[in-house]
Amino acid sequence: MKHSVLKIFFLLMTAAFLFIVGCQTTYYAVWEKMGKEKRHLLKDNVEKVREDQAEASEQFASVVARIKSMYGFDGGELEDVYEKLSEDYMACEERADAVRDRIDKVERIAADLFKEWESEIATIENAKFKSKSRASLQDTRNRFARLQRSMARAEASMDPVLTNFQDYVLYLKHNLNAQAVSSLKKEVTEIETEVSSLIEDMNRSIKEADSFVKNM
Repeated sequence: MKHSVLKIFFLLMTAAFLFIVGCQTTYYAVWEKMGKEKRHLLKDNVEKVREDQAEASEQFASVVARIKSMYGFDGGELEDVYEKLSEDYMACEERADAVRDRIDKVERIAADLFKEWESEIATIENAKFKSKSRASLQDTRNRFARLQRSMARAEASMDPVLTNFQDYVLYLKHNLNAQAVSSLKKEVTEIETEVSSLIEDMNRSIKEADSFVKNM
């Protein structure tokens, strides 16, 4: 039993490493040994991108809450809140990177799946089966295209928010006093609006992911 668990763990780590370094063929071969083909991997990673986006949304919202909590604090307390805000910002960067990496992975697997699907259709002799397989492929491509557009929109929405977060954190680092915080109230409103828009984009992408997984 222990040997079996270790073997599975080793295969998983090997698969992850091979995907990162770009050995796609070997990566898929490792997963196939564990009973997972490209369509399974695509479904799994679409589910994970949905989870990554949900976690990123929560992290971005927490930064806004942290910023708003700074008002009404005196100088000494501001230092502590700033440190936590800086940590929250770094966590947002990490969450955003995780979303980007996962989206890239989903797109690579989808491209490989569709390429394989096309080549397999070409080998089907039965005209009825060939037609139905091609229709199924086109339907999956269309649904993935909708998902891809929503993921791209959500991904693009993160960049301006992260830039504003960084500007805000750096400004506070250089001007950590009640007067400086008070002068940023307008920026806080703009950041909150941007984050709300980002979360809406994330939620739309999550819904598209739900729909794609449900109909695979």
